[in-house]
Amino acid sequence: MAKKKPLWKRVLYIILIILAVCAGAFAVLILVLTITEYKPADKESLAVEGTAEDMPSAGDSLRVMTWNVGYGALGDNADFFMDGGKSVVTASKDRVNENMAGIIDEVKAADPDVAFFQEVDTDADRSYRINEADLVTSAFPAFDNTFAYNFKVLFIPYPIPPMGHESAGILTMSRFDITSADRIQLPCPFKYPVRLGNLKRCLAINRIPLKDSDKELVMVNLHLEAYDSGEGKKAQTEMLRDYLQAEMDAGNYVIAGGDFNQIFSSADKAYPELDGTWHAGELDTSAFDSRWSFLMDTGVPSCRSLDKAYEGADTDPTAFQYYSIDGFIVSDNVKVETVETQDLSFKNADHNPVVLDVTLSE
Repeated sequence: MAKKKPLWKRVLYIILIILAVCAGAFAVLILVLTITEYKPADKESLAVEGTAEDMPSAGDSLRVMTWNVGYGALGDNADFFMDGGKSVVTASKDRVNENMAGIIDEVKAADPDVAFFQEVDTDADRSYRINEADLVTSAFPAFDNTFAYNFKVLFIPYPIPPMGHESAGILTMSRFDITSADRIQLPCPFKYPVRLGNLKRCLAINRIPLKDSDKELVMVNLHLEAYDSGEGKKAQTEMLRDYLQAEMDAGNYVIAGGDFNQIFSSADKAYPELDGTWHAGELDTSAFDSRWSFLMDTGVPSCRSLDKAYEGADTDPTAFQYYSIDGFIVSDNVKVETVETQDLSFKNADHNPVVLDVTLSE
């Protein structure tokens, strides 16, 4: 009769089997994510949807809005683990639909001619597979629209519970005819295998012809790096500068807007950074030539920290972390009338929209 193994050896054997199974499953997951990794080309054409036919003219006034809508799940109830909070799932399905309805209502009230949206999900577990791009575009049937993916991951196993499947990007809508649009891949600061679960950020360059002119209105939607050490933001900003400069040199009217995840160095530093919260970068405006205008309204924060829920923050606003990281860069042939961050108390998103009124110089 074989001698029975000591209990500690049997327990160790079981633990080793469990560890081997877990390691094997993780290896298979990494292999699958490697095979399915989203690898966009440096430049890709974007499909233009919609039936808009209007064209602006030199001398016309335009309203442009930018809004990071937080994939409809980062309303005033939300905190998020990447910003020092605890939650991975930040909203119920009903709350996502409620947030998206509120966002659409606010856009209608602002009545922009062009709107830039960031963090718009099309098929993601974090927003219950709701196609938010369809929700927004169907509410504005007279607008042209383009969509550029910047987040496509089959499954993110981190943390517990895992983030799961992600499919999201940046959405541009225009009351004017967009004749063509391109997705320009920005540098990714993350190395393999970390990059497998990270965004592949981009510029969405939308071209709108002007009446009786060979010039174009070039509208650039962007969402720059958030969670890097700073080198990614710098490299992405340099590429943005080069693309904008080329369009200005061609004589075009240029408006770039979005979530820079940085405050412009020329902007007022209205919101001191608190310990233990996510820190924004700083975009050095001196790296651009003097013909560009950098526009942020710091009188109202454009973003809040997600280290805790915002509900009740109005009772002690000094204990909360705010940021000014959303705004616009415009060429010198675009006359700026006003720029305003709308104070919506972060009810439906962790960002407030920023609205820009301009006139195209003749």
